Amino acid sequence: MPRKISEFAALPLIALALVSCNGQKTADPSTPASAQGQGAGGAAGGGRGGRGGPGGPIPVTTAKVENKAIPVTIPAVGTAEAQQTVQIRAQVTGQLSAVHFVEGQEVKKGQELFTIDPRPFQAALSQAQAVLARDTATANNAQSQRARYQDLFERGLIPRDQYETQIAASQSAQATLEADRAAVDTAKLNLQYTHVTAPIAGRTGALGVHQGDLVRANDTNPMVVINQLSPIYVTFSVPGRYLPDIRRYQAKSPLQVHAKGQAALPPGAQPPPPPVIGSLQAQPSPDQAAAKAAASAGIAPGLAASGRVTFIDNAVDAATGTIKLKGTFDNTDHALWPGLFVQITLDLTTEGNAIVVPAAAVQPSQSGQFVYVVKPDHSVEVRNVVILRQQGEQIVIAQGLAAGEEVVTEGQLRLTPGARVTTTHGQAEPATASDGNGKGGGARHGRAGRNPL
Repeated sequence: MPRKISEFAALPLIALALVSCNGQKTADPSTPASAQGQGAGGAAGGGRGGRGGPGGPIPVTTAKVENKAIPVTIPAVGTAEAQQTVQIRAQVTGQLSAVHFVEGQEVKKGQELFTIDPRPFQAALSQAQAVLARDTATANNAQSQRARYQDLFERGLIPRDQYETQIAASQSAQATLEADRAAVDTAKLNLQYTHVTAPIAGRTGALGVHQGDLVRANDTNPMVVINQLSPIYVTFSVPGRYLPDIRRYQAKSPLQVHAKGQAALPPGAQPPPPPVIGSLQAQPSPDQAAAKAAASAGIAPGLAASGRVTFIDNAVDAATGTIKLKGTFDNTDHALWPGLFVQITLDLTTEGNAIVVPAAAVQPSQSGQFVYVVKPDHSVEVRNVVILRQQGEQIVIAQGLAAGEEVVTEGQLRLTPGARVTTTHGQAEPATASDGNGKGGGARHGRAGRNPL
């Protein structure tokens, strides 16, 4: 009897289970996963469509692989350095009576800068000249006496010792005369030193003395410093491993060197921050990173100049492993200023027929560097490449690509091998497409997340 009651109690439960099973659809293995997702509500399946499945082609930005001549260069950071720097100091002690220039003024070689009160030195010169005149008369008299004593001695009228005494007196008068002439020259020179002139052409710095000051000969602090600005040196260092190549190309012809700064900003303005996309902040591009480093180092904005290498140091710095070089720039517009930091590009040679792609096209992986190549049917394939070197925003490919092929430069994160794409040449696609989670900006994330080479 209890067993029959249990069987009757289980019947409603079995019926309820059958109704639930009939309310569900049985999945068909032959139906694509995306279609099944759409049949179940479609929200999740629609969001996944951005990966290149039935959701449609993926928008990307592409560029053509080029075969062109590209320069072989070495980048560095240099410092402008005056070719000549002169510290002006007084060579006589006296009161400064006049200053003939304004600090910061351009002066020419030989231009008068300062005047020291010349009256004491003029008086000293007059005194020296008077002494010279007196001793000249004495020397002339001694010379005449010597001639007379010589005649008397030859006739035997005076002893030898008296004659020799007269000879010594005449020679002493002549020596005194020479000393007097030297004293006159010294007095003239000191009088000339009261007029301080520029030994080189250049730009003056801040004044160390002012009219009325007592200046001292060879004082510790200079009266003013003059820097020659045209031509000017730019000193920079490169890794010592490049020295054989530098010497080889320098022997053929003088190497060209280029100096430049970053784009100028209004006074007080700050570089714009990297854009914020969704919850992630895009990493700065190489140009933005270089601009930030240049600003922190004081690199000159809006500067572009070219010169030639004129000096290679005679030793590699053992502490840093670098070799110091100097480039000479005409600097006729005075764009380069002593102490200024600039970005340097040293041109070694030009390589013809190089396979070149934008740096943004190359992506890193565990097995090496690769690019996405767009095939004629608008699908993409992964192509491993061998990088020769990077020149600015371009990368020279040694192996893996041919000229004329099309590579993806933006939007790589959303791609898989065989995915179909729509391409835009030279301009970035607006970051509104799905990133695989129903959110926009996937292409931007793929560019920002790329590690620099």
